[in-house]
Amino acid sequence: MAETTEPGGPTGPEEPTLDEQIAAYQREFRDLDPQVEKVVSALGRLNRRMNVAYGRQVAALGISNAEWEVLKTLVLAGKPYRLGPGELAKRLGLTPAAMTHRIDRMAGEGLVTRDRDENNRVRVIVELTDEGRTKWLEAMEMATDFEDDLLQDLSSEERGVLGEMLIRLLRRVEHAQPDAGGRLTDLD
Repeated sequence: MAETTEPGGPTGPEEPTLDEQIAAYQREFRDLDPQVEKVVSALGRLNRRMNVAYGRQVAALGISNAEWEVLKTLVLAGKPYRLGPGELAKRLGLTPAAMTHRIDRMAGEGLVTRDRDENNRVRVIVELTDEGRTKWLEAMEMATDFEDDLLQDLSSEERGVLGEMLIRLLRRVEHAQPDAGGRLTDLD
């Protein structure tokens, strides 16, 4: 596959193809392994483009990527879909102030509620509302369609192999950078 991204295509004229990028890197840094660079650069571009696609999908539902992350985190917590703001902030790699801002906005939109814990009046509980769960389900439906389309050229076996290879890479990064799950800066 000589051309990985067409010049002037969806990425615009300013972004070189992966092959052009790798050739430029090799010109400047002779010790570069082009196979490694192709994998890493392709993963980076794929991640960016998928984030844009997901962002467009949730925007069509009237929510932001940041709000989607909170909805997803509450769903992952399991029924009754509730966590404290500190735990949410930790899981999302946010500062408490950024989390408070996000919860305020989402509570105002009816996506979550924020109430005092009946057993500990000092503790606050953030809970997913029916509206928030509906938005999450709609986003999941859109994402599933997008992901099925994205992987349509891969057989079931290829999908399985690719998934296992990506998990191996993820484990390597998680082992080498155990604190890299959060964000270095707030994205709000």
